[in-house]
Amino acid sequence: MPSVTDEASIKLSESVRWNNTAVRAMESGGSVDESMSCLHNALAASADIEAAAPFSCSPLGTTTSVAFPQQLNSSAADPKSCTPDFDMKECPAISLPSVSPSLYIDMSSLDYHRVVATILYNIGQVYIRRNEDKEALSAFQCALSAIETTDGGGASIIGIYHNVGHIHYRAGRYEEALDVYSEALRLTRAAFGFYHLDVASTLNCIGVLYFHKPNSQCDKAMDLYMQSLDIRRAILGSEHKDVATTLNNIGRVHYMKGQYDAAMSMYCESLRIRRSVLGPDALDVAATTYNAGQTHHQIGELDHAMRLYKEFLRIASTQLGKEHRDVAIITKCIAQIYHERDEYDKATELYREALRSGKASLGTEHPEIASTLNKIGNLYYELGDFDSALQAYKEGLEVERAVLDSNHPNIVVTLTNIAQIYKNRQDYQAALGMYYEALGIQRRSLGNSHTNVATTLSSIGLITYQMGNFSRSFEVYQEVLRIRRDASDDDDLDVASTLNSIGLLLFKQGLHKLALASFMESLRIRHKLLGHEHRDVAIVLYNIATIHLETGNEGEAMKFYEETLEVERAALGPTHEDVVLTLQHIGQVHQQRGDLNQALEYFLEALAIERELMGSNSIRVARTLNHIGNVYLQRGDVENLMASYSEALRIYRDAGRNDSDLVIAGYNFYCLSKLHPECAA
Repeated sequence: MPSVTDEASIKLSESVRWNNTAVRAMESGGSVDESMSCLHNALAASADIEAAAPFSCSPLGTTTSVAFPQQLNSSAADPKSCTPDFDMKECPAISLPSVSPSLYIDMSSLDYHRVVATILYNIGQVYIRRNEDKEALSAFQCALSAIETTDGGGASIIGIYHNVGHIHYRAGRYEEALDVYSEALRLTRAAFGFYHLDVASTLNCIGVLYFHKPNSQCDKAMDLYMQSLDIRRAILGSEHKDVATTLNNIGRVHYMKGQYDAAMSMYCESLRIRRSVLGPDALDVAATTYNAGQTHHQIGELDHAMRLYKEFLRIASTQLGKEHRDVAIITKCIAQIYHERDEYDKATELYREALRSGKASLGTEHPEIASTLNKIGNLYYELGDFDSALQAYKEGLEVERAVLDSNHPNIVVTLTNIAQIYKNRQDYQAALGMYYEALGIQRRSLGNSHTNVATTLSSIGLITYQMGNFSRSFEVYQEVLRIRRDASDDDDLDVASTLNSIGLLLFKQGLHKLALASFMESLRIRHKLLGHEHRDVAIVLYNIATIHLETGNEGEAMKFYEETLEVERAALGPTHEDVVLTLQHIGQVHQQRGDLNQALEYFLEALAIERELMGSNSIRVARTLNHIGNVYLQRGDVENLMASYSEALRIYRDAGRNDSDLVIAGYNFYCLSKLHPECAA
């Protein structure tokens, strides 16, 4: 090791004093700019020392570097290995500040390279506090290069590796982070053995990475967390904050696996420890509070969720300020509860506040901004404000395309939402364009036989059906049926739904025998899986009845219509609009058979329900009055037919319709329109 002259020792001592001043400023809550200024003074003071060999900044996981003075050496206290408190979350992700402590330098043992490495390490810490991860990464790389020129720098190197891994994690570069943490684990075990706190810390971090990878490996994460927990409990006892961290993370795995009781058990224990050790206002307390709230939210316990979300908001606003990403995220969560309660004004206000604070803290191009825009779009869609919904979805899509991988599933969701609005507007070509783009992403990322591909194909099949392109729609639904049968078996509700759709297409093409076979197979599956009193059973019964009516088999048609009516009344109630449609069809069958009194009875019951549901001036009321008038015409009841026709004609005229809409003595039967929701117009 090169000797350090008296003059160099003075310079080195000056560097140490500047460094330690910076650390005190950070610990006392001083400004990061003040700390950075002190650290640059520390680095500058070391620049005049000529006694040590220079080092170069060799990148770790990146080629980015910055120009730091490259003269070196002094003995710093070994840096502690970074123990990031990864509080894992599902989207929306709450990511609380999680950096290693800044490091003092021991004046009693000055080593040039260690001094410079520690200063660079602390500069990296300041950059992390500024959310300037690129610059932090460069500082840590240079610190690593400095410390590797000394002997016995194992613990220091481990700390730097942890910070570099954490930066990759924050950026979503999970594979790079996993490589770095795996190397840190190797070094830690080599330096300290398998039963050490730094080993537990690294195992916890690697567990987080397996949890957060695109294809989450929950079982692998759980194994790593349990290893970490065993070490921490054995060394620290059961009431330590690091034990609480691992319990919190175990809770997240249970949550992701749908094991909500087990998740709450972990969260409650973690929260108890954190409140006891850290106090009620600590950020780690807030993190577990959020996770517990999210679990209550997931199982529909909205009051409990709201209470915990508001506790998180109180802590985060105080500790982080109102324009912080975590404040934006929790504000969105609270807005979502108001949304689910149908308190749309309050939900809108809070979504907008979440968007404002999110943009202030994250900028305009960030996944969280896209998520909030999507929530706003959903709210406007539910309110029927399709223009505002479309604007929000398009803004969100623009952000997603800027910040996410081109095949990211969130892009598929937004494309599908936009397509749904175009479909509602009957802009079918635009809707198809969105669906086909979503389909392309799904096929590239999931393969051609994934059930999500079948779902999007089903939407495409519906639109081509509505456009009247029955042959193309039939081809699409055939592919849907193949995928769904391959993914499950014949006795599957999605298979039944697809068979119903195929039956409708065959009916439209006049292939009644094949259509009936498709409907009957759909009915068999639904009877088996849903029982006999379910709305979806009524839908396919209705379609079977209509096939029989169309082919002249009035007896079978009547049997299936009456069964449909019985199921609908049991499943939907006696005044549902589906009941109205079935009553009308039964009335039409009676009318065709000459059973005019019975026909009139069903039409009048349908009319009474329509007036209750839609008011007396509805076009649908006019159509039913028209049918009733035709029955009276067949009976020769002039007085009642004139009354029915006159009221129907008045409604048509008030609605701006033509007098020709009134059909005298005609059988203007309804089309086959009562479809499974997947096929509904």
